[in-house]
Amino acid sequence: MNLKLDNAVNYHYNRFPPNNLDYGKFVVPLVKATDAVARYDQMLKNMHNSEILLAPLRNQDAVISSRMEGTVSTMDEILKYEADHDDELQATPNVRSEVIETILYQRALKAAQKAMEEGYPLSQFLIKSIHQKLLSYGRGASKSPGELKNEQNYLADTLKRNILFIPISPEKLQDGLDKLFQYIEHSTHPTLVKTAITHIEFEALHPFKDGNGRIGRMLITLMLWSSGAISEPHFYISGYLEDNKDTYIDVMRNVSANNDWEAWCSFFLEAIEQQAIGNLAIAENIRNLYEEMKIVFADVLSSKWSVNALDFIFTNPLFRNNKFTVNSGIPSASAARFTRILLEKNLLTTVEEASGRRPALYSFEPLMTLVRV
Repeated sequence: MNLKLDNAVNYHYNRFPPNNLDYGKFVVPLVKATDAVARYDQMLKNMHNSEILLAPLRNQDAVISSRMEGTVSTMDEILKYEADHDDELQATPNVRSEVIETILYQRALKAAQKAMEEGYPLSQFLIKSIHQKLLSYGRGASKSPGELKNEQNYLADTLKRNILFIPISPEKLQDGLDKLFQYIEHSTHPTLVKTAITHIEFEALHPFKDGNGRIGRMLITLMLWSSGAISEPHFYISGYLEDNKDTYIDVMRNVSANNDWEAWCSFFLEAIEQQAIGNLAIAENIRNLYEEMKIVFADVLSSKWSVNALDFIFTNPLFRNNKFTVNSGIPSASAARFTRILLEKNLLTTVEEASGRRPALYSFEPLMTLVRV
């Protein structure tokens, strides 16, 4: 495809990190974003089991972040794949490559969080490791997983056949990455401002052949968490960025074109504020549903295992019956009885009937309705 250079913006050589940011231009968005993140984090701290209640948000972010790169999958496809497969990724004839790529996004982020919990710093090494995992399977495997680019890459509007942005050249890339990670380590900018500057600089470097957008969005979560702005590694921003994709690209290009870091910070802080509010609303809806269902499950199941059943179903809202029996920690006879009761009470919906050796597939629609995107 022939691409036109008429409107292309070049990387901002020798202008990173920005000197003398004019905080007056984005102090209001900074205060609002800081407040929204604090309220979101308070909710995280109050959850007795944030993993159970926020796993759906992570799945949602994986779907949206991958969609921004043209990889379209649905929450139902992702959860069905997880219901049918253990941790090993497997190519199966009826699973689309887009689903595998979305699963890889989710797993790469979890692997990064685990590495940081074990003491690895947010570094070039860690970013390359995340990239290797993200592109380890399927279409990405041919795009140099874990390796920095060795050819010039571009951000293009493929519909209009326009190159929008020319990232840093491969021969200057290592210097650019060194500067970025020195900035992350030593800058005294407030956490949210540092996260804003880091995200755009990573996108402007575009250090890999593929997967840069997804890694750049993971960096936001990892920085907020490692800095202590959020107490658990659950903050997902892809929804706002997808809804405002054209503005997102324009404001990023404006940094390189006009050295306007302040307009970028304003946009990014607005994104953080709005996404924190949105994430908080979804998480509270999930928590309210959990509390409501805790009473319902206790009533209809009349068993000391009712919370085990609830926790399993919230973590796996689409599941095969055999996984419920084996992995829920409930005696198998009780688990089989629970399934029958929950189906009778319309708390579970049958997606696929049992067939031969394949167990039935069930959906917990009250939760799926909240998190489908």
